[in-house]
Amino acid sequence: MDKILRELDLQGAAKVFHNLSAPLLYEEAARRREGWIGAHGPLVVSTGKHTGRSADDKFVVRDNETDAQVAWGKVNQPLSPEHYRILKKRVLEHLRARELFIQECSAGADPAFRVPVRVVTERAWHSLFARNMFLPSHDTKRGAFSVYHAPTFQADPNTDGTRSGTFIVLNFSERTVLIGGTEYAGEIKKSIFTVMNYLLPAEQVMSMHCSANVGAAGDVAVFFGLSGTGKTTLSADPERSLVGDDEHGWSPRGVFNLEGGCYAKVIKLSKEAEPEIYQTTRHFGTVLENVVLDETTRELDLDSDKLTENTRASYTLDQIPNMVASGQAGIPKNVIFLTCDAFGVLPPISRLSSEQAMYHFLSGYTAKVAGTEIGVTEPKATFSTCFGAPFMPRPPGVYAKLLGDRMAHASAKAWLVNTGWSGGGYSTGGSRMKIAFTRSIIHAILSGALDNAATTVDPIFGVAVPNAVPNVPSDVLSPRNTWKDKAAYDAQAHKLAKMFAENFAQYAAGVSDAVRAAGPKATA
Repeated sequence: MDKILRELDLQGAAKVFHNLSAPLLYEEAARRREGWIGAHGPLVVSTGKHTGRSADDKFVVRDNETDAQVAWGKVNQPLSPEHYRILKKRVLEHLRARELFIQECSAGADPAFRVPVRVVTERAWHSLFARNMFLPSHDTKRGAFSVYHAPTFQADPNTDGTRSGTFIVLNFSERTVLIGGTEYAGEIKKSIFTVMNYLLPAEQVMSMHCSANVGAAGDVAVFFGLSGTGKTTLSADPERSLVGDDEHGWSPRGVFNLEGGCYAKVIKLSKEAEPEIYQTTRHFGTVLENVVLDETTRELDLDSDKLTENTRASYTLDQIPNMVASGQAGIPKNVIFLTCDAFGVLPPISRLSSEQAMYHFLSGYTAKVAGTEIGVTEPKATFSTCFGAPFMPRPPGVYAKLLGDRMAHASAKAWLVNTGWSGGGYSTGGSRMKIAFTRSIIHAILSGALDNAATTVDPIFGVAVPNAVPNVPSDVLSPRNTWKDKAAYDAQAHKLAKMFAENFAQYAAGVSDAVRAAGPKATA
């Protein structure tokens, strides 16, 4: 332990708990009154005012290592080495004065690309979260990335160079991550994902914000999508084995999970529609963030958004009955881009050409629906390049080229699946696509039933829409047919096409003419 503390520069810490098991972390969390033990066994915690990621407070140290490698801007904000040294010194002083929990883990199921991870935190439940989300520690010659997690420490923007008291700072040269001012555990998970997204492309491995599963015949599918599009739900298929639900690498020999657990949204989770995920909320070792529970019975209220709509469950992959124990599988046969189109104009299923696949990968489109803010009535289009812009430190073209190379080598098919609205938009009389229809669409893709299906090209979005899908009504496949007001559909479809074009302008100079021409056809 002395050696580990010297390496972490944490000599003299008040007390250190090293690699505690889940039961012991429960005991420490209970002793510190960090949360509640819910009915049936989960540990239920509150993350305070931060119930999601603080994207505007993320920084990358700009030095000789990163200067020419990182896509600097709003997502990857630079922090000077001088400010980093000041902040790190203050964080270390803060941590040394406290009882600490250290978990030694790793990221990357493929031993050839595995990276050791050390998570140091002042909360027992955050240590349990790290134990859930990352892989067990393995011997490797690679240097470890150390995460210093200090949720009760506040930065001083005047001296530390941060925007506020909250900060997530990645230093690729020193292989460290500093996190402070927030209890939200997702910052730990996503900071290491960002690390892997920086390291893997340098080894010609495509890093992906996607879920992945594999069929009985060894056929692999990957599902790209932003939050709320169905990555976790649709990859948890009882007829297929789950490789992972969120983060993967794609090497020349196949895909591999970067994690050892899942971090699923559980708001309004349905026992009938999502039985595997639902069961994890009733399991010892699961960490539930911001889920409301009864003070007397400790029964969960998964439907309540009293604390936040972004309620989360962190659980180990072995809680899923049909998981791939090794976290590794073969080369993908199907690449599926998931979008939740709240405008209700994209087809529920489209076959993409290779050029269209690159266009939609760089676009990373979904739409967020109106929330509780007064006066907000329209959905908001969201474009997140590579379906994970907040976690991609390198230029988007790096990831796009790797994906294109991998898909071409594998002769993988690409599909766009809309899990959003049909018969109108969120605010124009439509309804959310039935999950049974989406599951039927995914089944048809993965079974090969659509490989040679007759299609019709959508006149606005230019994608090939299958004329028939087993167990899906034919009128659902053509979104224009589901709208009562055809003129309203046309207007909204052209409006969305224009949004695509305006967003893609930032990538146009770096792609081929064929990829530029593969997008929707916007009209004035």
